[in-house]
Amino acid sequence: MPKKTFRQAVHEALAQEMRRDPTVVIVGEDISGGLGSPGEQDAWGGPQGVTKGLMPEFGRSRVLDTPISESAFIGAAVGAAATGLRPVADLMFVDFMGVCFDQIFNQAAKFRYMFGGRAVTPLVIRTMYGAGLRAASQHSQSLYPVFTHIPGLKVVIPSSPYEAKGLLTEAIRDDDPVVFFEHKTLYDVEEDVPDEAYTIPFGEANLTREGDDVSIVAIGRMVNLANEAADNLQRDNIQCTVVDPRTTSPMDEDTIIETVEDTGRLVVVDEASPRCSIATDISALVAERAFTALKGPIRMVRPPHTPVPFAPELEDAYIPNVHDICEAVRSLVGKSQ
Repeated sequence: MPKKTFRQAVHEALAQEMRRDPTVVIVGEDISGGLGSPGEQDAWGGPQGVTKGLMPEFGRSRVLDTPISESAFIGAAVGAAATGLRPVADLMFVDFMGVCFDQIFNQAAKFRYMFGGRAVTPLVIRTMYGAGLRAASQHSQSLYPVFTHIPGLKVVIPSSPYEAKGLLTEAIRDDDPVVFFEHKTLYDVEEDVPDEAYTIPFGEANLTREGDDVSIVAIGRMVNLANEAADNLQRDNIQCTVVDPRTTSPMDEDTIIETVEDTGRLVVVDEASPRCSIATDISALVAERAFTALKGPIRMVRPPHTPVPFAPELEDAYIPNVHDICEAVRSLVGKSQ
């Protein structure tokens, strides 16, 4: 099986679905480029180069550059989805959601409900999130809890190249609006990814490690840190189960509960701001459904309730890390260092 980066996996999912289904179109800023200017007739493919090469293959009628107006092109994508196309809209940074949020939560998310199930909105909004690239407070937030809160939206947060390709293919084929979160530090991560198309169902969590002592539920990029922490803890004879929910809406509640019932301990790792986060939601879920199984308090590993700092030293301190996860686990099993 060939190794591919996260960037390549996302690109491949887009290309394969566009070849399979002529109603799939891509819209966004700087994804096509070159129109009316000399030189190469292909843009950089968005800020991470994900869509580079799609325009020469599929043409400008299916890979559409838009004005710098998120409210305009997200609104256009919502309308296109409601009238027969399957648009994939590239919202460069999730921080820009403030410009187009009405189109997402008041329109796309509501159509199926308001029209008695007769309307479908097969829209995917790809967007970047997360700290770690010195992009400062306005380009580094983890805002997936905001979208998870909205009924009618599906929220997908892949943790690896394999997960990204399968989940994005599923998202494009889904008949509901999906917000697809890509962590900006993952684009160069590489792993085995099949050449052929495949899907990963929504609402089915993945166990990346299995152990009897502690359950670690981690979101997106944090899954990789949780895996590293679990490997480190294993050397201390602490066995961890690591749960990657994959999607926060729908959420695989049963798998989370089952693992906590098996281990009796829970650590939740979440890069989102700590108030009203996915970590608090999962903690409340376990407290409600599996309280009697707990052998100790639930631990949450999260950043402080501040904007993401720009200074490198402060940003590094802001982001949850492997040491933080290990200490949270050790505090539960009585082996703190």
